[in-house]
Amino acid sequence: MLPVADSAPVRKGPWEYFERSFSDQPYVKHLRHPWGHGIKSAVEEVVLDENALAVGHDFFEVGSYEISPDHRLLAYALDTNGGEVYELRIRNLETSEDLADEIPNLYYGVAWSKDSRSIFYTRPDEAVRPYQVWRHQIGTPSTEDKLIFEEPDESFFVSVYESRSGDYILIGTGSRITSDVRYIPSDTPEAAPRLVAQRRHGIEYEVDHLRAANSASVERTDGEPANDQWAILTNDNALDFRVATAAIGDSEPERWRDLAPHRMGTRIAEMDVFEKHVVVSERRDGLEHLRVIRVADGNEQSIQMPDPVYTVATGANPEYSSETLRYSYASPTQPPQDLDYNFESGSTSIVKETEIPGFNKDQYICERSWASADDGTQIPISIVYKKTTPLDGTAPCLLYGYGSYEICIEPSFSSARLSLLDRGFVYAIAHIRGGGEMGRSWYEQGRLLQKRNTFTDFISCAEYLCSENYTSAMRLGARGRSAGGLLMGAVSNLAPHAFRAISAEVPFVDCVSTMSDPALPLTVGEWEEWGNPIESRADYEYMLSYSPYDNVENHPYPAMFVAAGLNDPRVMYWEPAKWVAKHRALRSDTNLLILRTEMGSGHGGPSGRQDAWREEAAVLAFFVHALS
Repeated sequence: MLPVADSAPVRKGPWEYFERSFSDQPYVKHLRHPWGHGIKSAVEEVVLDENALAVGHDFFEVGSYEISPDHRLLAYALDTNGGEVYELRIRNLETSEDLADEIPNLYYGVAWSKDSRSIFYTRPDEAVRPYQVWRHQIGTPSTEDKLIFEEPDESFFVSVYESRSGDYILIGTGSRITSDVRYIPSDTPEAAPRLVAQRRHGIEYEVDHLRAANSASVERTDGEPANDQWAILTNDNALDFRVATAAIGDSEPERWRDLAPHRMGTRIAEMDVFEKHVVVSERRDGLEHLRVIRVADGNEQSIQMPDPVYTVATGANPEYSSETLRYSYASPTQPPQDLDYNFESGSTSIVKETEIPGFNKDQYICERSWASADDGTQIPISIVYKKTTPLDGTAPCLLYGYGSYEICIEPSFSSARLSLLDRGFVYAIAHIRGGGEMGRSWYEQGRLLQKRNTFTDFISCAEYLCSENYTSAMRLGARGRSAGGLLMGAVSNLAPHAFRAISAEVPFVDCVSTMSDPALPLTVGEWEEWGNPIESRADYEYMLSYSPYDNVENHPYPAMFVAAGLNDPRVMYWEPAKWVAKHRALRSDTNLLILRTEMGSGHGGPSGRQDAWREEAAVLAFFVHALS
């Protein structure tokens, strides 16, 4: 890597904010410089130096990081053990000193009032579920903070954030399949939250503010600004979601008007709302697309992508009145780029491209293939390899998978992966059901009582790679983490002969026990994903049929690398530990079986960059050894 590297600067008000990383330091330094006429100033200010704050801590992570509207204060939250419970601090950016305000026991997410005098934050319960929103007045003790909202349903998580316009504080509550939103005008932070629309089981929605250009000083009789609207992303009468608009204060969904109507097979995942445009991030045929809609007349433009396999996402865009959209682009053979799309001209310019010393993209090939699942469904696979790699079945291959929570595993760039590709590896991603790569129905076909599709899809992808001579079973490795670790455990039981080596990192492998203990973090909220074995015998028996821990048998298994985190609040360390212990007691082979436990970190692994590299190097070294 480069000795010093800056991120692409992002304009927010009169400043441009960016990060600087150093090759010999584990964390980044946050900086800013004045913005003016599109030319950055040479005068820099340090906003926050993570390396200075991390001294004396084995683990260190900045969670929330929010600049106040007047740019004089920074609210930032620290986690020093990986448990994902934070302490909030307020820094005076004019003196570079923290105020006396310190608020313990926070979860992710903070939001500023418009006058920069109040801040809203979430608190978790004993199961690490964010369930409360509090308001803190700057300069007062945290014991005087006011409880604004509390969600009693244990299956719902609470979040708080600002509208991009800065005019509203938004409080979101959501389970796996249901959500609602409340709002508080940012210029009256003491106001009680108001509901956008009533909660309905199975209906999800989120909102952002569309400010009417001519209504800043006009109010309706109910106190809401005239002509202002919500932009609403919802699955109401839309399996793959739609974007609608509604007057603020109008809570009746039948009066919502479509801005981006539902298109079956095109899953709208996100929206970015600006003064004159709404940008829709949507997934079609397994790839992400960006569509720009002009609010005034509904005119649409799609941003074109240069590669057949890629990942694209909108970036930090804090300016509501921005004339450009910042987005990121990468592919397995294209290092990450930050780009600006001009709303009026439709032109795109590269702001920054990550430099990878010695890398030549022309030496590599990226492909999209399709494997047939057991039921005939076509499963997309992203594949990358070096041009000199033989495709005669002799090359080692690493197949990655996840397949849960409608999360998409993107075909992105990885500098660490180059170490494998340059050694002759083929690298593949199985975009299996349970993820969101092919729309909401793709997710539905891989959850609850259809979860086994996730595992058999992955095995079908492995068999395809062998049948097409990318590799062979004796040179095929598989990798997954968290719910992807469950995938690894399940396929190792269902098809141990299909893989030579498996890495399962922070793996969810004792499903029945965890889902039967509502006192554990996340359990109640996870029942909509996995089923409830306490109340449903069908859920219990089905879960038992694939639970990795419960299906270990006395036969040969692939070599295994298993990683755990002692402070992990999502997958308790004892799950992988007891799974490995059962393997040691029952398996009939002498293949490598490693349990590596990080004693000072959580679900995401080590926090510092160098420590994270060492962890990644250990996994890659395992595969190089096991598949040689």
